[in-house]
Amino acid sequence: MDVVLGILSFIGHAIEAVLNYVEAHHWIFGLAALGYIFYLHDRALHARFDALDKRIDEVRKRLAIEY
Repeated sequence: MDVVLGILSFIGHAIEAVLNYVEAHHWIFGLAALGYIFYLHDRALHARFDALDKRIDEVRKRLAIEY
């Protein structure tokens, strides 16, 4: 039983150490989240521009065929 309690105690201390690290260095995770949000926004913006370029190319092709 002492072995089981020792293992549970070790797991508890490990979880506490991880939570203390996150609490002390929360700004690192905030910057990572902010960078990821910027990355997603940048991808969405480029996707919109790519779709707009495809539409413009399609209009140009149609105009070229008419003339």
